[in-house]
Amino acid sequence: MKAIVYENYGPPEVLQLKEVEKPVPKDNEVLIKIHATTVSAGDVNARDFTFVPPGLGFLARLMLGFRKPKINILGGVLSGEIEEAGKDVKHFKKGDQVFGIDGDGLGAYAEYKCMPEGRALAIKPDNMTYEEAAAVPFGGLTALYFLKDKGNIHSGQKVLVRGASGSVGSFAVQFAKYFGAEVTGVCSTANVEIVKSLGAGKVIDYTKEDFTRSGETYDIILDTVVGRTSFSACRNSLKKNGLYLAVAGGLKELIQMPWTSVFGSRKVIFGGGSACEKKENMLFIKELIEAGKLTAVIDRRYPMEQIVEAHRHVEKGHKKGITAITVA
Repeated sequence: MKAIVYENYGPPEVLQLKEVEKPVPKDNEVLIKIHATTVSAGDVNARDFTFVPPGLGFLARLMLGFRKPKINILGGVLSGEIEEAGKDVKHFKKGDQVFGIDGDGLGAYAEYKCMPEGRALAIKPDNMTYEEAAAVPFGGLTALYFLKDKGNIHSGQKVLVRGASGSVGSFAVQFAKYFGAEVTGVCSTANVEIVKSLGAGKVIDYTKEDFTRSGETYDIILDTVVGRTSFSACRNSLKKNGLYLAVAGGLKELIQMPWTSVFGSRKVIFGGGSACEKKENMLFIKELIEAGKLTAVIDRRYPMEQIVEAHRHVEKGHKKGITAITVA
């Protein structure tokens, strides 16, 4: 099968299209013929640590490999069709159209991938294309995890989403709106209308206004901007008992989380990664999509053969929503 392989860390050019052995599913796995995947900040990090939050470079190397990558095929999310199911698989069958995420195993930059049925894998929404479905799991699951599972978001709250036009932010705006919150999005001038269309009642153009100086306070601030997250800067913009959800937090926020859980009324919530990848949340997201309450924002689409160009685009840090890759 064809796959995008990289043997060393480096610029987008380290990604090479090659022929590799087609995987064989274990008894509890399904073999998925991949139709689409994406280029996320996580993929760019795994290639060259571009968006690793401050202070976490050592941890990233420990997870991914110090000198060279432990896993040679990137791609955490996918959508496609099940070609074969292991003998112990109970909830999927050949021909099922699925979408999901495997952030630890990666491997979606390929024509085929095996996944255990217990992972964050679900039947693809019938009102989405493969590219649209692939754009959902990373941003959707991350936003839902922070807002619902960690933030306990509820109706009537005031929520601010920083980086509201990105892969996580675009879903965070929609989820906050769905749960009945009053939503403010922060983004650049070019993305103001997109964020409004997603449900933000107010949009702040950060090139013209600093929300931390407006005097407004929020129950939740969800921050997705790598390298610019700062609980200290946002503290006075939080209400008493407010939560700062550091989606793109670094070492500083990791240290602040236990400290703020004991001292002070405003809390820092740090985490994410594979903790976000819950099957029950995938099923919940699928229901919202099919009910027309959630949509995916796709910035650009590239064929797999143009993966280098796609990575160049994403590493600039200005994409809207998700950059999709068509595989099949």
